[in-house]
Amino acid sequence: MAHAEDSPSSISQSRSLEEMAEFWDTHDAADFEDQTHEVSLEFDLRSHHHYLAIDPDVLAHLREAASARGLSAESLANLWLQERILSNKERARSLAEKREKYTPPAE
Repeated sequence: MAHAEDSPSSISQSRSLEEMAEFWDTHDAADFEDQTHEVSLEFDLRSHHHYLAIDPDVLAHLREAASARGLSAESLANLWLQERILSNKERARSLAEKREKYTPPAE
């Protein structure tokens, strides 16, 4: 069975998402109404975004660092937060192991 990427789109005859996007950027779906059919679609509208206040100076530095890496500020913030959380978890685990091994000095 052919994959969607291997077979052309029925209306645009596109063979990739990029070609399809270019086609629909310059065409109106209303012009192809006779070639379409109604479909049933369900999706989850719940947002998974959480908003945090960030100091303007911190945000400026974040945007600059993200741009230098070719990332969005949101992506870099998520990466840095994940790294920090992992580091804190590892540090906490290491401290817990040291406490377990600690023997107080005899008095």
